[in-house]
Parts: sequence; structure tokens; C-alpha cells
Amino acid sequence: MADKMKAMIEQAEQDLLHTYNRYQVVLESGQGMYLQDVNGKKYLDFMCGIGVFALGYGNKAFNDALKAQIDKILHTSNYFYNTPAIEAAHKLKAVSGMDRVFFTNSGAEAVEGALKAAVKYAWLKDKGQDHEIIAMENSFHGRTYGALSVTGTSHYREPFGQMPCGARFARVNDFDSVLSAVNDKTCAIIIECVQGEGGVMPAQEEFLKKVRALCDERDILLIFDEVQCGMGRTGDMFAWQTYGIKPDIMTCAKALGCGVPVGAFLMTEKVGQNSLKAGDHGTTYGGNPFACAAVSKVLDLYEELRITEHVRSTAPYLTQKLEDFKARYDCIKERRGRGLMQGLVFDRPVSGVIARAMEKGLIFINAGPNIIRFLPALIVTKKEIDEMAAILDEAIREEIGL
Repeated sequence: MADKMKAMIEQAEQDLLHTYNRYQVVLESGQGMYLQDVNGKKYLDFMCGIGVFALGYGNKAFNDALKAQIDKILHTSNYFYNTPAIEAAHKLKAVSGMDRVFFTNSGAEAVEGALKAAVKYAWLKDKGQDHEIIAMENSFHGRTYGALSVTGTSHYREPFGQMPCGARFARVNDFDSVLSAVNDKTCAIIIECVQGEGGVMPAQEEFLKKVRALCDERDILLIFDEVQCGMGRTGDMFAWQTYGIKPDIMTCAKALGCGVPVGAFLMTEKVGQNSLKAGDHGTTYGGNPFACAAVSKVLDLYEELRITEHVRSTAPYLTQKLEDFKARYDCIKERRGRGLMQGLVFDRPVSGVIARAMEKGLIFINAGPNIIRFLPALIVTKKEIDEMAAILDEAIREEIGL
């Protein structure tokens, strides 16, 4: 490690709270599918900020839109309307098919708002104070208290004691486990259509249809968390749209702002008219002009660049490359995922393979100790997929001693 980077990392470790086990790299700039560190080394990025930079780095039209908004106004408050928020909400409704939008600052905040809306909906029906939410094992919805309550990995929750949101956990693609968890207190079921942190596990169409029917039968709200799997990553704007199984509430973030911190939760008109009212929920920065200018331009560029069509045409090439790896190496047990959200499941920890790839100029992220997760920018081409595959092949062969 060059002295410049080493010194910067040492300074960061003195100043920043150590809640991340960071790669020992200081990034400085990016262009397209590539990042560059402070020493000038380039990296092909198959992590894209954990699914954030869907349009790649340095998109000129996007950057110009942000610069133009800076010269107008960055922030007012939610006591006023602002033009970008009005435009962004209307466009987001159009691509999602939902009816009401609330802008947040992150995915976790979007989940918090979705949970509050569900609990308020139930409270208006029965005035009960002990409603419960069913979530999935191995799910990940965020690290704030409410979102953590429905995150289905116990070691994330255990250090923080009693959670503020009563939750029962079922298993994705196991409808009987959902049915057995439902009771008179159940007010919502929250599901990632493709689990990300939990191992790149897609929810099956039949399972989602059964859950939707159960919710309809018992007036339980169905929440889809699309923070990672949404915004075109699976080939439709939102993963649920592939099956036409519409939620009552939906969350999104990450690629919604392509690097600008912004999220949203959306709901049907029925939920909007029977849940959160003035004073029930709010945020100082949520929906501010700068963040919403980003959302508005992202949605414009998705249409102009035909992003979902590009994902549908490119994803099969990535899928086949990963299937080839599974066929070639006994240590790879499974390939799973949808669209440009894929995972390779190994029979051992993948930290060594990821580290070797990083040394060779390729960035990955894991999804649990034994899964490499593939989250490239949605503008990825076959050329970058081939480059990725060549480096990954070298990293695997070195790691297993071939």
C-alpha cells in the first residue's frame, strides 16, 4: 500500500467510528463502470455502491442536472411545495403504479415509514396497541430500530435488546411458515422480492401470490422492500412487476438517487387514505429540491437509455457466465438471482477470492460469508462482463491452488 493511501486510512481510523470493516482502499473518482483510488489504480466495479450507481459513474446529464439545481435552491422545508419533488413524485408514481409517495433520506427510513403506515392502518381499524408484523428469515431491511425489528438475522438484533416493532419470522418461499405465523395481531407482511444481504434469494411467484391472497383475505398489508432489487435491477422497474403481484406499500432507495441520498415509500390510495395523516410522520430533508432533482433526472435517464430493456438483454449473458463458473469449479454450489442481481454460492468463505480480485482491479461484495454478490451498474455491457469473468477466474484458481 502506498504511503499516501496508508496515511489516509490511518487518519480515518483515528476519526471515524469503527462500524464498518472497510476494504483497505481510498477511492477518489469514477467514470462509467470503473473507480480509481488515490494512487491512480483503476477498478472494475461489480458492486456499484451496493446497487446504487445504476447509471455508472460520471453520467454527464445526471451531473449537469444536479449542478443546475444547486444554482437554484438546495433546501426549503416540507412546509412548502417544491418543483423537483412534485415532478419526481409524479414520475415515480407512473413507473411504479402506486398512488402516494413519501420521500425519505435512505432505504432504512423508507422502511420505517412503511412500518408506521401499516401499524397506523391497523390502529384505525381496532385501536389495538400490540400489532405484529411478519418478516422473513435472512431478510435485511436496515439498521435503524424499526427496520432492525423486521431484519431476519438475529445477530443484528441481539445486542440492542427488545425491539420496538413486534415481529414474527417466516421463511421466504415457504407459505406454510407464513400461515403459521399469522394471528389476529398481524397487521403487515414485509418481503424482499429478492433478498440481498440474505444471500441473493429470489421469492418465487407462487409464494408471493399466496401471500397476496392471504393479505387480501385478512386485510393485512403487504409490503415489498425494493430498496436493493428495485429500480430496474431485475429487468422491470420493480421486481414485483414481473409477476404483477402488487403490494399495498413499497419501499425504494439506492438507485433511486444514483448516489444522492434519497429513498421513498409508496402506497395505494386505500392505504394513503387510511393511515398516516398530517403530523404522523415527517423528516427535515426528505423530499428536498436537490434530492428530488436527482430522482427526477434518474427516472428521465432510465427512459431515455431504455435501462430495463438493456438489463433484460444483458442479464442472460451474465447469468450464463456465472453458470459456466458453477460447472467449472466444484467449490461453487449454486448460482442464483434475477437480472443483474446475482450470487455465486461457494462451499467455503469467499473473502479470499474477493481480496484477490481486488488486488487485480475488480470490486465485489459478499452476501454472507460464502456468497459473492454481483451488482454491476445497469449500463454494464458484455465487454465488462467478460473482463470481470477473466479476473474472477484467476482469483478463484489462485485461491483454491490450481
